[in-house]
Parts: sequence; C-alpha cells; structure tokens
Amino acid sequence: MFSWSKRDGKKDPELFQNVSEGLKRLYRTKLFPLEDTYHFHDFHSPALEDADFDNKPMVLLVGQYSTGKTTFIRHLMEQDFPGMRIGPEPTTDSFIAVMHGEQEGVIPGNALVVDPKKPFRKLNAFGNAFLNRFMCAQLNNPVLESISIIDTPGILSGEKQRISRGYDFAAVLEWFAERVDRIILLFDAHKLDISDEFSEVIKALKNHEDKMRVVLNKADQISTQQLMRVYGALMWSLGKIINTPEVVRVYIGSFWAQPLLIADNRKLFEAEEQDLFSDIQGLPRNAALRKLNDLIKRARLAKVHAYIISSLKKEMPSVFGKDSKKKELIANLGAIYEKIQKEHNISPGDFPNLKKMQELLASQDFTKFAVMKPKLMDHVEDMLGNDIAKLMTLVRKEEAAMPSQSVKGGAFEGTMNGPFGHGYGEGAGEGIDELEWIVARDKPSYDEIFYTLSPINGKVSGATAKKEMLKSKLPNTVLGKIWTLADVDKDGYLDDEEFALANHLIKVKLEGHELPAKLPGHLVPPSKRAEQN
Repeated sequence: MFSWSKRDGKKDPELFQNVSEGLKRLYRTKLFPLEDTYHFHDFHSPALEDADFDNKPMVLLVGQYSTGKTTFIRHLMEQDFPGMRIGPEPTTDSFIAVMHGEQEGVIPGNALVVDPKKPFRKLNAFGNAFLNRFMCAQLNNPVLESISIIDTPGILSGEKQRISRGYDFAAVLEWFAERVDRIILLFDAHKLDISDEFSEVIKALKNHEDKMRVVLNKADQISTQQLMRVYGALMWSLGKIINTPEVVRVYIGSFWAQPLLIADNRKLFEAEEQDLFSDIQGLPRNAALRKLNDLIKRARLAKVHAYIISSLKKEMPSVFGKDSKKKELIANLGAIYEKIQKEHNISPGDFPNLKKMQELLASQDFTKFAVMKPKLMDHVEDMLGNDIAKLMTLVRKEEAAMPSQSVKGGAFEGTMNGPFGHGYGEGAGEGIDELEWIVARDKPSYDEIFYTLSPINGKVSGATAKKEMLKSKLPNTVLGKIWTLADVDKDGYLDDEEFALANHLIKVKLEGHELPAKLPGHLVPPSKRAEQN
C-alpha cells in the first residue's frame, strides 16, 4: 500500500492510497466541477463514474461484417461465449461486452446500464434502439480475468449501409473508444473496400490513434505475391482516412484455430501473432497509466472547452439581439478558436472539431453559459501541474510492487512454453533438445580456419580472432557481444571449441536472429560444461 501527500500553504493535504482512488478523487474534486459548469457533458463525453476507473482493461474489435471479429474472440479464449454467432453474412447484430463471471449467462442492455459495478451506465443516453442491441456475455474464462472484450456489429457496405440502425453507430463506437485500452480494426484480405460507414467510424476514432491496431485477417488464403499487394493497398487506403504522418501498426495473419490454407508465410504469421499477443498481454500492466493518460487528455479538452464557452458568453449582448449574435458567433467560431490559441498559448490540436462544435452550439442557449471562473481553471492547472506528476510516481511504485501482470489462458498459453513457443529451436535456440552439441555439425569447417591462424598452446588471441571475425562485416558492438559469449572461460583467448562457437553465433546473427543475453546451456562447449556446473 502506497500513499503520497500534497501539501500547500492554502490547501488541506490530500492522501491517496492507490492510483485508482487518486484518479477518482482528482476527477471528482478538480475536473468535474469545471466540466459541469461549462456543460462539457452536453458537447463531448458523459461524466465519468467510479466504475470507469475500476474496470479491467477493455479491447474493442471493429470491422466490416465477416472479417472475423467474433472468431478472433473465440480464438483468444478458446471457448464459445453466450450470444456468439459466426457466419459469412452480418451475423453479430449487437454490441456484446464479453466479461468474466462465475456463472455463464447474458445480461440484457437495459439491465446492464443500471448496474453501478459495470462501466456502461452512461450508454443509456443512446436510447432503447441501442440498448436492445447491447448485451453482456459473462463466462468463467481465464483470459477474461485480466481483460474484457467488446464485440461490435459488422460495419455495413453497399446497399446495406443505407439501412438505418436506429442509433448513432459512430457515436457509440466513439464512446467506447474513449474508455477502452486497445482498439483493433480487422480487415479481410479478400475485401479491402472501406465503406462510407467504416470510413466514418475510423474518422470518429481519430483522437485515439495511440490505442489503435490493425489486423489483416485471413491472410493465409492468398499467395505471398497477392499478400504484398493487399498489404500495400490497405496501407494506402488507411493513409487517406487516418491523417497522421505515423503508420498504423498492421498485424498480418489468420486468427483462428484452423489449418493454414497456404502455409508459405507461416513464420510471418507466427511472428505477427506473437507480437499482437504480447501487445494485448501488456494491457493489464499499463492499465493505470492508460487511465491517467486519458484523464490528462480529458482535462486538456475541458480547459479548451471552458475557454470557448466563456468567450461566447462574454460576447453575448445582455438584452437585445441575442439570436442574431448567436448565429454570428457560431459562424465566426474559427476566429474565436484562433483568438483563444493566441491568448492562452494552446496548441490547435487541443481544440474540438470546428464543424461538430458549430452543430452542437446551434441547439444551446448561450444565455445559460457561464463566464470564466479562474478558480475552477486553477484547480485543473494544479491537477495537471502537480497532482498528476505525483500520481505518476505512485503508478510506478504500484507496478514495481505487483507481480508481473499479463493476460493468461486461452490462446496465450499455447505459444508460451514447449516446442511450439515462438522461436523455439531457432537461432540461438537451435539444438536445444539434441544430445549432440549443435556447433559440432559445422566445427570441421571452423577448425580449418582456426588452424590457419597459428594457435599457440591450442588457443588464438583476441587480436588474431578479431581479424577473422571482422570478415562477417557485423558491427563492433555485435562482435564484442559474440566474443563475450564465446570466451566461456573468460581467459581472453579462444580455443578451437570457443572459436567454433563464435562462428556459430556470427551465423545466427547473419541469419537475422537475436543473440542471447546469456549463453544457453546447450551452446556451452562440451569440454567447458563441467566448469559451468
């Protein structure tokens, strides 16, 4: 249990027992009053509740129909979940929150949004049309002990997207995006067309690029040449929608428990799956930091929003011409943005979307807006300048005190240990299960080189070995590490076995594998193994 105190001559000390409690209290006492005063919740996002700070990390899956979203969840958990439907047509017509529970079952949307222990209470604002298409599937699965997964309806294309869903689909996804830890966009290697609805959804997620990952699924169904073309086309399409200079991380593979149709790229798929699994497994460990980061983003937006609302209030006449002035202010909102930027030295990227803000302001009563209240702004500035920095220290302490947190169970267990673990028996791990020393296979050719170096007392010096090792053209930093690993007895010389080992490690590196931090037992030369024990 950790705590920290904040003392100021004019303020009472604040004591936070843990990160979650600290975030809740900072929000309630310092940020919420500013949001409430300037109607932040009517424009941007509903107020946060305790469950938003206490809930497990969440993963949101988004994609067009039949891209394998539900199958992906099934693959991760290695278990069916209530309400699951899989098929080539748009089968998942609901938002399904897949969460841990001792008893397997389904909680309907209307019941879900009144449960104070679940982080979904504010979804009731989207009405019955949405709530009838929202449910929670609970089951006792080890994967769900660490994370929750949100399955979404397939995004429609062609004629299908013209049919109204009855609720604002993009707005619902944006609500989830603000609260989840990871957003995974799934694409089918066979159909990369990004429909109007999908394009609208991706744009709605534009403020959450740091949470976004892309999966190119069903990649085993096309050849290597086709895969290169599909990958290039996907990157080009995403580049037009996601207007950032950074490239979104794309994972390529076939995420289900079926044989690969075209196994040419098996190694690539295995490496990509391992990278994606590692990314997901790290979510519990980084959950507190993500919530802290989201609170900072929210506070920055709330500050800007307060400046906008108070500026509009300041410009409004006290008696006559209110309607005409309101229209004028909305039309000139861009100029107000620029004025606030210069006055308060705020980055343009912190401002809300201009067009969306103008639309929302049209239905508001400007006479009810509040003037600038410096005390409220000072509280938020103090939170960002002092409290957050101290809370960051507490985050690090809690991380250090807790055992390594990661997602376990399901598909995550299948590649962790044993011969099917990622990279098992490759690179420096080659020969790990063999009785014979793996280096002995190529030792005769290494011995020929060794004896041309005129060894003295059966050993070559570092200077002599260096000349030969430099022929590999590897950097000195890499060759230095290879020397350290190969000089097993640490006498500054290499005998014939150590020289062969050095050449074996050079080959491992040249083949694109990483060097081990410590020499594995199966690579120790036979004559040195007694010394190692």
